[in-house]
Amino acid sequence: MPTVANTPIKICSRASLLIGGDAIQSFSDGTAEASVCDAMYEDMARSALTNSRWRFATDQSVLNRLAEEPTGRWTAAYQLPSELIMLSAVTINEVPIKYDVYGSKVYCNESATSELIADYVFRAEESTWPPYFTTAVEYMMAAVLAVSVARDPQLASLMEQKADLQMRQARRLHSQQQTTRKLNTSRFIAERRS
Repeated sequence: MPTVANTPIKICSRASLLIGGDAIQSFSDGTAEASVCDAMYEDMARSALTNSRWRFATDQSVLNRLAEEPTGRWTAAYQLPSELIMLSAVTINEVPIKYDVYGSKVYCNESATSELIADYVFRAEESTWPPYFTTAVEYMMAAVLAVSVARDPQLASLMEQKADLQMRQARRLHSQQQTTRKLNTSRFIAERRS
C-alpha cells in the first residue's frame, strides 16, 4: 500500500520522482537531489504556507504588552508569538486596529487595558497538511529540482505551471471548508431602486 507524503523527506522524494530523479532517503544521503532539497525545502514550505490564509496553519494568540515603549510614532509594543511566520491581523474585540510590525514586535497606539489578539500563520507540520496542499508543495519542489538537478528549463517551466495550478486548486478547495459568506446586497438594491 502506498504511503502518505507526510514528512519533508517523502514530499521531496516524490518531487524528485516527478522530474524523473531518484527517491530521497534522507537530506544527507549524498545525492544531488538530497542536497538541493536540504538547501531549499524549508524556504519553499514556508513560502507555500504564507501563500494564503490556510486554516490548518493559522492560529490566534493574545499578545503580551512589553514594558518598554517604542521610540517614536507608536505608544505601545507587544511581543509576537515565537512560532509566527506571517501576521494576518491584530484585533481588539474582533475589530481590526492599525499597527506596524518591527522585528518580533507589534507597535500600536492602544491602552494598557486593551487585549490584542493576533491572527497569524505558523509553520504547520507536514502531517497536518491536507493532500491538496501537499501536492502543490511537491510540484513546487519539482520545479526547483528541474532547474538545479535536471537542468531542464522546459521541465522546470512545466513543473512551475503545475505547481501554480495545484496551488490555485488548493486555495479553491480550502475555501470550501468554512461557512460561505453572504454578500450584503442591500446597498446595491437600494441604489437600484432609487
